[in-house]
Amino acid sequence: MIFVVLGTHELPFTRLLDEVSRLQKAGVIDDEVVVQVGNTPYQSDAMKLIPFMSYNEMERYFDEARLIITHAGTGSIITGVKKGKKVIAVARLQKYGEHNDDHQTEIVEQFTSTGHILGIANEKELEQKIKEAETFEPVPFKSGRDQIVKLIQDFIEG
Repeated sequence: MIFVVLGTHELPFTRLLDEVSRLQKAGVIDDEVVVQVGNTPYQSDAMKLIPFMSYNEMERYFDEARLIITHAGTGSIITGVKKGKKVIAVARLQKYGEHNDDHQTEIVEQFTSTGHILGIANEKELEQKIKEAETFEPVPFKSGRDQIVKLIQDFIEG
């Protein structure tokens, strides 16, 4: 199963779903596709579209998915990365009315440069990234929490 996550931002992100739909019709995607669509109005007979989910539902879909395709929201990316999933992230862009600015491009670049995800700048790259995902081994997530706690403890004690 492929889990597509669009988040809860109030602006629509139909560009990504149009590309997923095209790839389904072309036979590139033959998995079941479940989409958390949020505020993106969309209709499809080939995808299971769910506007909003509880935390437990989201966790279940993340756990069951073999591949996550997501907008570049940090929460969505980090959830997939922490679970060791193969994640493809696509930035919402201001020029398409998908976000207020282009900060998601920086998020994609950062997580891609560390080897945690496969990031794309253009939805037309999705087909190639799906193929790359077959052999992609994401760098395991390593929290910096312990280092931060130690820094704070050293500061307080020192």
